[in-house]
Amino acid sequence: MPLRSIVTLLFILLSGAAQAATILVWGDSLSAGYGLKAGEAWPTLLQTRLTREGFRHTVVNDSVSGETSSGGRSRLPDALARHKPDILILELGANDGLRGLKPDLLADNLAAMIASAKKAGARVLLVGMRMPPNYGPAYTQRFEATFADIARTHKVGFVPFLFDGFADRPELFQADGIHPAAEAQPMILDTVWRGLRTMLKG
Repeated sequence: MPLRSIVTLLFILLSGAAQAATILVWGDSLSAGYGLKAGEAWPTLLQTRLTREGFRHTVVNDSVSGETSSGGRSRLPDALARHKPDILILELGANDGLRGLKPDLLADNLAAMIASAKKAGARVLLVGMRMPPNYGPAYTQRFEATFADIARTHKVGFVPFLFDGFADRPELFQADGIHPAAEAQPMILDTVWRGLRTMLKG
């Protein structure tokens, strides 16, 4: 191969690498793949879809089972410095709700994480969650509204409910009734994708 062709090829490859972007998934067990086999969780399916549709993004899934919004807030600055994401998918809060923590605390933590991500140059897609009705209407309504309020106030992308379309289908959950089964992961991906795709095109 002529030297000029080699130089041209290297330039193209290096240019493509420079344009690659990182999507950081920052969540709890619902994104970490709890109870699933390798490759079944929705963040892995997201990487497959991005590649299939021609997006040059790399998905980094740094989700931790059992994580609360307070834990995620404390870990986030180091992750932002390490991964330098272009997009942060923020999926935290479910464990706050299951523990009955105050929505005001959740709101404060979500706002702080969004501010940190923006300061680091990342755009944010916030993913909402809902609590079962046995937590009482006052708490469940305030909990759900927290995500929408934060997304609106801080002007970030928003997916209202991670379990949209299957929350009332027990056959799509694992035996604990909390974590979605492998069959539900493509549905979660479709839900997240609806909020993410406009950010990708942007």
